[in-house]
Amino acid sequence: MKRAGRPTDEAKREAILAAAADSFFAHGFAASSIEQIAADAGVSKVTIYNRFGDKRALFIAAVERECEQLRGNLEMPQVASGNLRDRLTAIGEAMTAFLSRPKMVQFERRIAAETEHEPAVGEAFLVAGPLRMKRAFAALIGAMHEAGDIEVEDPELAAEQFASMCKGMGDLERRFGAAPDPQRNRERIAGAVEVFCRAYARD
Repeated sequence: MKRAGRPTDEAKREAILAAAADSFFAHGFAASSIEQIAADAGVSKVTIYNRFGDKRALFIAAVERECEQLRGNLEMPQVASGNLRDRLTAIGEAMTAFLSRPKMVQFERRIAAETEHEPAVGEAFLVAGPLRMKRAFAALIGAMHEAGDIEVEDPELAAEQFASMCKGMGDLERRFGAAPDPQRNRERIAGAVEVFCRAYARD
């Protein structure tokens, strides 16, 4: 039996995190106030402090929420369909499209700026975002290994290698405002697939 008031409590929590994310990522940590976030969320300051403790904890919770929502936009293709190169290409395309989204680029820039002052923010981002995605990709690599398509001793390392090759300098270029280059992205992915298969594909 659900406890009375639970939906209202969860709705309040979501409203607080949504208002906090809007404020923090638009104005930064220092320029955001609990008072304004509370007003935007339609709750009292006391409610926020009771639920999250302080502004730093609220920011970290907002980062984790944004990471969860962003991960929802990353759809890894099923490893059971297509040959090995086709599957790796689809994975590379999915990762590149995800990382190239303007919201993702803006989010990473804001996190990097805030981490300079609050190291815990960067730590929370890594745990909630990139490290979880790496584990998900490593699970796909592990499935390919179990299926007999590749021979990999360390799926997480292989996942890092493939992701790094797919990104190339594109990741850095996006952070510093370079225009997207779809053709170069395709070439990076094709090269990553070729090198990965030469290193790990079973004959």
